[in-house]
Amino acid sequence: MIVICVGGEIDSTNSPELGTFVEQVRRPGEQIVFDLAEVSFIDSSGLHVLLDCARYCRSHGGELHLAAARGAPARLFQITGVASYLPVHDTAQHAIAAALAA
Repeated sequence: MIVICVGGEIDSTNSPELGTFVEQVRRPGEQIVFDLAEVSFIDSSGLHVLLDCARYCRSHGGELHLAAARGAPARLFQITGVASYLPVHDTAQHAIAAALAA
C-alpha cells in the first residue's frame, strides 16, 4: 500500500509534479491512499491527476482511496460525482483500513 499525503492547493501550477510523483511511486496491484486532510483546494487539473491514478489502479488490480477531504475539495468530489466513483473516507485511518481489507 502507498499513502500519499498532500497539502495546500492542488492546481495547474503543481498538479503536473504531483502526477509525475504518482507515476513514479505507483505499482501494479497496489492500493493507494491519498490523505487530503491538509488540502484546501483542488481544481480540474488536480482532479485529473486523481482520476488518472484511479484508472491506473483499477486497470492493474488495485484501488485508489481518498481520505479526509474537507471544504472545497469535498464539495468538488460531490459536485463532479467523484464521491460515487471512488471510495472517499472520513479519515486516513479508515482509508488505510479499507485498503488493507481490499
